Amino acid sequence: MQLGSFSRETPVFLAPMAGVTDLPMRQLAVEYGADVAVGEMMSADLSLASSRKSSSRAQHSKAAGLHSIQLVGNNPDVLAQAARYNVDQGAQVIDINMGCPAKKVCKKAAGSALLADPALVRNILEATINAVSVPVTLKIRTGISQAHRNGVEIAEIAQDCGIAMLTVHGRTRADKFNGAAEYETLRQIVQAVDIPVLANGDIDSPEKARQVLDHTGATGVMVGRAAQGRLWLPGLIAQSLSQGVAVRPCTDERFDILKRHVRRLHAFHGAIMGYKIARKHVNWFLEAEAGHDYRALKASFNALPSPDAQEAFLRDHKDFIFELIRSTEGGNTPTELAA
Repeated sequence: MQLGSFSRETPVFLAPMAGVTDLPMRQLAVEYGADVAVGEMMSADLSLASSRKSSSRAQHSKAAGLHSIQLVGNNPDVLAQAARYNVDQGAQVIDINMGCPAKKVCKKAAGSALLADPALVRNILEATINAVSVPVTLKIRTGISQAHRNGVEIAEIAQDCGIAMLTVHGRTRADKFNGAAEYETLRQIVQAVDIPVLANGDIDSPEKARQVLDHTGATGVMVGRAAQGRLWLPGLIAQSLSQGVAVRPCTDERFDILKRHVRRLHAFHGAIMGYKIARKHVNWFLEAEAGHDYRALKASFNALPSPDAQEAFLRDHKDFIFELIRSTEGGNTPTELAA
């Protein structure tokens, strides 16, 4: 798959997740093998471009790899202007969000709500693609509801407009994140278009990635919520898909990734916001690694009042956290995972 300067046979992307995939997370995900880490969803409204939230989400570095940013909105001209602005700021890929099911996004007729208006979808895509010289990609869901899965129609419009790559989340707008993702609609989309298609939704292991790729014929995969607390997961999947086998980082290395992530969150977001944002990432790590036994640790960690207190807590409780992890997985040895 070719996307601007990026080329990979079976790419593995880290999904854009608002309030989650900030620059520290994207840097670490790429460092541990993710092919591309897409920036957090940003409003196309340029009057918000200088706000704290938008300024933070727009940050990028070479260590984060290909500079792909995601825009959300419902006005073709506004999206086109935002695309031009972000390309001028260094964006190498513009991704358009038509997949977010959040109420605050859909009530503005943006995100996955746009799937109900194919004519507007076409106008948005044409305006944005004509506004910039870099690749424009699109993220969608399989349709509006389970009774109205119009993903194939939207995908054909996207291809006709010149979209460079399409990502499909295997749920409808109405599903939100409930139930299991389905991949049959995604398979139909792959058969209907010639552009690269990434599979998204419940991709949580190398085995699952291979199963979905074999069933759908998709070009690659995009990993979302499963990477929360497991920043090494997209890289593990990429290694497994390219080499046939992959070695999960041992407990020590996974814990070290967490500590590095927390320190970078403190530095990036500052003393006031950094330790507050770090809470959810540590909670995700504990939930992923220690199962139900993490809850007492979560409460204690969330009560800490400063970055220094958080780093001291992780240092002082390392042995206890390791014991919880060992009791969950049965050891501290690397695990080979076949694709």
